[in-house]
Amino acid sequence: MSRSLRVLGIDPGLTRCGIGVVDVAPDRTATLVHVGVARSAPTDPIEKRLAAIAAGIRSVLSTHDPQVVAVERVFAQNNRHSVMGTAQASGIALLLAAEHGIPAATHTPSEVKAAITGYGSADKLQVQTMVARVLRLAEPPQPADAADALAIALCHAWRGGAASPSSETALTPAQRAWRDAEKRRGPLPRVARTHVRSGA
Repeated sequence: MSRSLRVLGIDPGLTRCGIGVVDVAPDRTATLVHVGVARSAPTDPIEKRLAAIAAGIRSVLSTHDPQVVAVERVFAQNNRHSVMGTAQASGIALLLAAEHGIPAATHTPSEVKAAITGYGSADKLQVQTMVARVLRLAEPPQPADAADALAIALCHAWRGGAASPSSETALTPAQRAWRDAEKRRGPLPRVARTHVRSGA
């Protein structure tokens, strides 16, 4: 009998670290299990901030017992300070996965966009809107870091977990419709992009 895959998605950040857990069935349907953020105060010393992020992730690991952890891969940005904080939070997530004996994977932002919307150039708002549709939520979870964590979890399940899409037929009808509509009209206006990556 086919079983769902429980994935913990992490959108790493030092001020706000998005944490989302989803159950994804082999037919690609998904159910929300948990969503939230782990926070740390920018005024705290770095070791205390990392401990706060670790405590938030550890609590979710213990409570929801995911089978795999998926973390957004750190990529180059102009703000080196922000990248450093993101990388540190990412390292904490991967370390905790190892401590719990859970496999971990990383995915780039472009991989997540393509997996969630079927449209590689989708912006943050489009990804978050699709996450809400896939999980049958009234609106995208807030803050944006939380919705991004769910997107990362869904991306992992769909790319190589519960289902591994490799063709046009792997997209859900909603994803195909969304992708085709975006190809016709292009991405949303830039002013709609309100997401700011955590860091600092």
